[in-house]
Amino acid sequence: MSRPAAAPPRGERDRLIAAARAAVGRAYAPYSRYRVGAAVLSDDGRIFSGANVENASYGLTLCAERAAVAAAVAAGARRLTAAAIAAARAPAPTPCGACRQVLAEFAGPDAPVYVAAARGPVRRYRLGALLPHGFAFPAPAARRP
Repeated sequence: MSRPAAAPPRGERDRLIAAARAAVGRAYAPYSRYRVGAAVLSDDGRIFSGANVENASYGLTLCAERAAVAAAVAAGARRLTAAAIAAARAPAPTPCGACRQVLAEFAGPDAPVYVAAARGPVRRYRLGALLPHGFAFPAPAARRP
């Protein structure tokens, strides 16, 4: 069983949330007009961000969380310790089911997930609480390339 992930220090958490909020401005959301940005924190302290990319064929839309995870994986990160998701307007977005499962592939059930609108309070969730019966959270060794 993996060790619980500790919440990142406040400064790192603030950088993560700021990166998610900054990514909102890069979203491509001409259909829903609900712009979302996300950022993930790797175990070596790097932050990767992504934005939602909509498509006229809605099934091809890419959520911000999966875009951030893809950026992390493309850069060689395999272990994520926290995530932040922000939207341009209320309500603050929690990850969809697919994004919860993708986050679970790279972070343990105790990883904190922060959600926020462009302004206002930030809520913190535990990934395992958002995805209580997801596919097994892989052991850290299984995440290595």
